[in-house]
Amino acid sequence: MSLPDLPDDIDALKALLAIQQAQLVEAEARVGELEDLVASQTAADARRTAEIEYLKLTIAKLQKLAFGRKSEKYDHQLDQLELRLEDLIADEAATPLAMAGDKVATRAQPMRKPLPDHLPRETRTHRPDSDTCAQCGSAMTYLGEDVAEQLEYVPASFKVIRHVRPKFACTCCEHIAQAPAISRPISRGIAGPGLLAHVLVAKYADHLPLYRQSVMYAREGVELSRSTLAGWVGQSAALLRPLVDAVARHVMAATKLHADDTPVQVLAPGKGVTKTGRLWVYVRDDRASGDATPAAVWFAYTPNRQGVYPQTHLAAFHGTLQADAYAGYDAIYQTGRVVEAACWAHARRKFHDLHEARPNDFNREALKRIAELYVVEAEVRGKPPDERSRYRQANAKPLIDALHAWLSEMLATLSKKSDTSKAILYAR
Repeated sequence: MSLPDLPDDIDALKALLAIQQAQLVEAEARVGELEDLVASQTAADARRTAEIEYLKLTIAKLQKLAFGRKSEKYDHQLDQLELRLEDLIADEAATPLAMAGDKVATRAQPMRKPLPDHLPRETRTHRPDSDTCAQCGSAMTYLGEDVAEQLEYVPASFKVIRHVRPKFACTCCEHIAQAPAISRPISRGIAGPGLLAHVLVAKYADHLPLYRQSVMYAREGVELSRSTLAGWVGQSAALLRPLVDAVARHVMAATKLHADDTPVQVLAPGKGVTKTGRLWVYVRDDRASGDATPAAVWFAYTPNRQGVYPQTHLAAFHGTLQADAYAGYDAIYQTGRVVEAACWAHARRKFHDLHEARPNDFNREALKRIAELYVVEAEVRGKPPDERSRYRQANAKPLIDALHAWLSEMLATLSKKSDTSKAILYAR
C-alpha cells in the first residue's frame, strides 16, 4: 500500500498495522515450519545415506561368508538386505538434496560404465529446425556434434510361426509329394524351442514360478496355464536327459574330481511344508594342472543326504576324490578304487568361522599358516602334475608338517568339546 492510500484515521492505521503484524507473524511461522522441514529432510537423508552404506558393507561381508555349507545360513538375510537396499536407493533417488530457484540439485550419481559394444545401436539424428541462422538468416555450416547414448529395452514378445506344407500331385501316376512334418521339441506341442528355453531359464535361473509366468504371458494375451507349463518343463527335462547323461559320463571319466553337496528347500507334496533335499555337485577341472580337457560340472538332486547317493553316483569312478569329511564317502574310499584328497577350503572354513565369531591370536595364526599353503599352490597353478608334486614336496610339505605339530600342541591345551578343538580335529 502506497503512502497516499493510507487512511488518515489513527484507529484505522492501528488496525492496519495489527493486520500486517499478524501477517508477519504468520509468515515467520511458515518460514520456521519450512526450515524445520528442510532440516528434518536433511537429517532423514543423512540417516538414509548412512543406512545405505551400512547395508552395502553388511551385504559384502555376508557375501564373503556365503560359500559351501554356511552359505544357506545367510541366503535369507542377504535377500532381505538386498531388498531393503533397493528401497533405500530408490527413496534416495526420488528425494532432491536442495531447491535452488527452479533448479533441483540431486545427489551425485556413481560413474557409469560405457554401454556394451555388442548391443545393437539405433541412431536418431536431431537437427535444428532450420539450416539458416535464426539471427541473421545466413546459411549455417556443420560444426560438429554431441552424442549421448540412452539404454532402451525392447520387451520380449510372442510370435506365431506358420509351417505351411504344400502338396503336389503327379498328373501321370497320381503320386503325391509333400515335405515331411517339422521336428518339434515336444511331440504335437505348440511350444517352439525358444519358448521352452525361456520358460526353463525363467523358472530355474531367474526363480520365476510357473504360476507367475502364466500371469505374465496372459498380459500379452497368450493364455498358458500352469499345468501346461509344468508339462512342458517335464517333457523338456526328458528331452535334455541325453545331454545330462553325456555331461555325467564326461565328468566321471576324469582321474580327479571335486565333490560337494548343499541343502535345498523343496515342497513336500500334499503337506504344504518344505523339506530339505540335497544337490550334489561333481566338478571335473584340471586346468590348474595344465590339462586342456574341457572343465564340466554335473549336478544330481537327492531327497536327503544318505551316503548311498554319492556312493551310487561314484560307482564307476576311479581316481582321486577331493571332498569334505562327510562319512558317506568312507565306503567309497574303502573300495580301494578311489583315493581321498581332503579339502583345505573346508578345513580353513572352520577356523575362519571361529575368527569371525571370536577373533584371537590362535585363529589368526591358523589362517596365516593355511594362507602360506595357498601361496605355494599359486606358484605352480597351471603347471604339469609332476612339476606341481615336486614343488609341493619341497615347499608345502614342511609347512604342513609344522602346521600339524602346532595344531597337535594347541589341542593338548584345550577342552575336547570346544569349537576350537573340533576345528583342529577336523583339520588333522
